[in-house]
Amino acid sequence: MTVFCGTSNAGKLREFQLAAPDFEIRALRAPAPEEHGATFAENARLKATYYGALSSGWVFADDSGLEVDALAGAPGVHSARFAGPDASDQANNALLLDRLRGVPDRSARFVCVIALARDGVVVETFRGSVEGRILEAPRGAHGFGYDPLFFYQPFGGTFGEASDEQKMSVSHRGQALEKMFAYLRSQRGQVD
Repeated sequence: MTVFCGTSNAGKLREFQLAAPDFEIRALRAPAPEEHGATFAENARLKATYYGALSSGWVFADDSGLEVDALAGAPGVHSARFAGPDASDQANNALLLDRLRGVPDRSARFVCVIALARDGVVVETFRGSVEGRILEAPRGAHGFGYDPLFFYQPFGGTFGEASDEQKMSVSHRGQALEKMFAYLRSQRGQVD
């Protein structure tokens, strides 16, 4: 079964493709819509509706990010542009570390919401989250975004130190994708 995804993020696309080898995941090439939702779910639905109008069949889009308790949930929906509209991962990480300087409570979570659309209409959303804490310096060269700062206790290391397979087995995106692909498998034979 082919499923289209709306993303221009190469790291996310790699994780999407890794999550379900029994599906063909194809990226839709189109300019991304403006994300003006107040929640991950609102942004995921907005993107799924936008990208869903560009293709018949199943299309999904996600919105995900990091919520830090000491920052009242920031960077949240602004995770990718925390340090500005075209911010690099390094700039976002540097700003996060600056904002947490001297802060003892570094608890955080990654959150992902995926919206699944068919023929431009959102039919379901799927959520995943994983708890961790923010280190004082990055560790590891794997992953992307805040992964090198996100310490996950069961691994004894950061998502940046974990392999893609390890990370996907527990991550926010891996959880949401698992739920979505289970839903799609249940739809085989019911919908072309």
